[in-house]
Parts: sequence; structure tokens; C-alpha cells
Amino acid sequence: MQQNNRTLVFGLGNPGKKYEESRHNVGFLALEKVALSKSLELKKPFFKCYRIARSESFLLVEPLTYMNNSGKVFPELVKEGDRVIVIVDQMDIEPGRVKIKRGGSSAGHNGLKSIISNIGEDFIRVYIGTGHPKEGTSVIDHVLERIDESVLPLIEKGIDRASKAVLALLDGERLESVIQRVNSEKA
Repeated sequence: MQQNNRTLVFGLGNPGKKYEESRHNVGFLALEKVALSKSLELKKPFFKCYRIARSESFLLVEPLTYMNNSGKVFPELVKEGDRVIVIVDQMDIEPGRVKIKRGGSSAGHNGLKSIISNIGEDFIRVYIGTGHPKEGTSVIDHVLERIDESVLPLIEKGIDRASKAVLALLDGERLESVIQRVNSEKA
């Protein structure tokens, strides 16, 4: 069987105006920056639950199934031999930082749980730090409410760093090199 060299990049988030500026949507925002840098437009195919942009060597995908069901679109799109990259928020990482790793558990993230249940654990994760909730704020409110102005510049910095890391991977830089560089950057 011939090895497939295609890369699929998934940015996770929730569809709809209500969630556009939430921490949970940083994956969407970073993916949209990647699309813009590659002069591609994300479009929704007829009757599909995702937006997609194609090139010869990669696909950019925003699942529109809401975060907790993100993995539902993966079996339709991911084929044997594809390299899968998922851009996702992570509140255990400080705002402004990005961490990249290959494989592992969901670490309690419901979007990642959904993906793992559909394709397994062997994919690259690009985590964008969003920080922990303030005291008295629930995790759900923290990830779904609009990002407050005090941390917005740092989170935007993380979105930018994540998109640049994905672009480096799409342009052929070795994963280990990108991980070493990005994971050592300070907020």
C-alpha cells in the first residue's frame, strides 16, 4: 500500500456568533490564520458538519459539531497514512504560550476525548494556553464566555504562535524541531 503524505489540520471550537470570542474557539481562530496565510478560504460543503479548505498536500478543517463532538467528522475525512494536527485550547497552559506534543490522553478535554474515541491517540496536538478560571468562575463559563480584555493580547499572541507553528509543519519543518522551538518560548 502506498503511503499517503497528506496532512489534515483541525482547529477546534464551537460554531455560532455566541462563541466567536471565547477561549474554546482559539483553535478556530488559529486555523483561520493558517488559511489566510495560505490564501485559502474555509467553505462549508453542502450538508456537511465542517468548514474546509483544500490544497494538494493538506486540508484545513473546522468541525461544526460543537467542541464535545469534534471527533464525529474525523472518520469521514481522515484516511490511513494521513498526518493529523489538532489545534485546541488548554487552560492548564498560561495565556500566550503554546505547547505541541504527539499522542497521549485527552487530559480531560472533551474535544480531544471525542477525537480519540473516533481515531485513537496518535495525532499531533497544538495547545494554545488560555489559563485557569478566576476564583468563583466555573470551567464551563471560563471556556465559553468572551475572553476578557486583560488576557486578550496574550491569547492573541498564543493564537499567532500556534498558526506559525502549523505553517512551519505544513512547509516541511520537522516536528521535533517545531516542538523544541515552540515549547521553550515564554509567554
